[in-house]
Amino acid sequence: MRRRERAEIALIAACWVSVVAAVMLFLGSGRPAQLTDLAGAVTAAGIVTGLVGTDLLLLMLVLAARVPWVDRTFGQDAAMRVHRRLGKPAVYLVLGHGALLTVGYSLRDGLSLWHQTLSLYSGADMLLALLGSCLLVLIVVTSLVIVRRRLAYEAWHAIHLISYAAVLVAVPHQLSAGQVLSGSTPQTFYWISLYVVAFGSIAWFRFAAPLLATQEHELRVARVDPLGPDVFTIHLRGRDLSRLGVRGGQYAIWRFWSRGTWWHAHPISFSAVPTDTDARLTVRTLGTGTERLRRLRPGTKVSFAGPYGMFTDAARTAPRLAIVSAGIGITPVRALLEDSGLRPGEATVVLRATERSKTFLWDEATTLVQNSGGDVVEMIGRRPAEVVSWMSADAIARGATISSVLPDLLDSDLFVCGPAEWTDLVVRDARAEGLPDRRIHVERFDAVGPRVPRRSRSLRRR
Repeated sequence: MRRRERAEIALIAACWVSVVAAVMLFLGSGRPAQLTDLAGAVTAAGIVTGLVGTDLLLLMLVLAARVPWVDRTFGQDAAMRVHRRLGKPAVYLVLGHGALLTVGYSLRDGLSLWHQTLSLYSGADMLLALLGSCLLVLIVVTSLVIVRRRLAYEAWHAIHLISYAAVLVAVPHQLSAGQVLSGSTPQTFYWISLYVVAFGSIAWFRFAAPLLATQEHELRVARVDPLGPDVFTIHLRGRDLSRLGVRGGQYAIWRFWSRGTWWHAHPISFSAVPTDTDARLTVRTLGTGTERLRRLRPGTKVSFAGPYGMFTDAARTAPRLAIVSAGIGITPVRALLEDSGLRPGEATVVLRATERSKTFLWDEATTLVQNSGGDVVEMIGRRPAEVVSWMSADAIARGATISSVLPDLLDSDLFVCGPAEWTDLVVRDARAEGLPDRRIHVERFDAVGPRVPRRSRSLRRR
């Protein structure tokens, strides 16, 4: 089982512990002992579903807050996968909370469901709670693949920011109608602490810390250099950048303050380890948002959050280093090589592209490896139509395998960076050779990379 998969399981387990704690605190509050009829049982079930749903929503906020400890320990990708997995159950529980309470109160008061609903939602606090539920439903609907594909990223992101408001507007009804946040019980302490951690993490790590770092380092665009038809490098100038502690292979969330770009945040890897005054990003055009970055003017102010990511030399456990990179995946790989302090002959790197025009940054990566006596394999050409493989058709025709291009694979940590489907094929071959999952480190670029290839051009070892 790969380390990130174990991290995801650990995060899920932590979420379950939190849910169990919320339920046990309710059971220990003495209220369940007051249940004497069906109405009370249904009402209690409604309270429990509300507690669990709210607990999951607050945990989702913590996971999305980009807390450095979570990133270093579990990886932000694992945290966001768990965040997404919790979304639908949380919303279903919140909706169930409202439905069960309505039924329970209806049984208790002898009113029809319609009249009970009107009575229940007559107050301002309960209307705010209903608004919060509707906002959560909107967020779930826009997360559906068929809907998300039709939304601009900016619109989707703006809608998901509403999740903060959706949780907050439910607080007044918990103060007026519920007993969870009132008094001075262990249950009250637990929930207040969870609210403080969730919204405190969002406030600090998503807003305050990036703002302070942006002001401290005063980053601005120095120049933009084209590397190819759809690839370019953004050079940044700032101060005290070494204090950021960037490791080669990490990324940050960037916002460029010019007309047409200020409203779009971009996750972009460092293509070189920053010096005290300079940083470098290499970008591939994927749409209108990234295309506008090509036209950034010198002096444009830059804000950022980060650095993030576990695709670094710190993850290594084996004596040798193996790297397989494709497309824009060369960006974090080039920075990783620079930061690794390679020993003589330690590294073997496979650089993969569909054609020679897409070999950006290859010369820099090759120089870094060869200066340490390492080996670089250039594999250029399209994949075969008849074989599901990450290699070129020409390489397969010559009998190449992952163990032949990476002869020290089983004594290495393997770092793979490229399109998601292509990356999965590399990982598949490495596992088949017997490489332990704990030594496989992956960075995926889901929207980047070559299409399914048809022809091959060359396999060349340098």
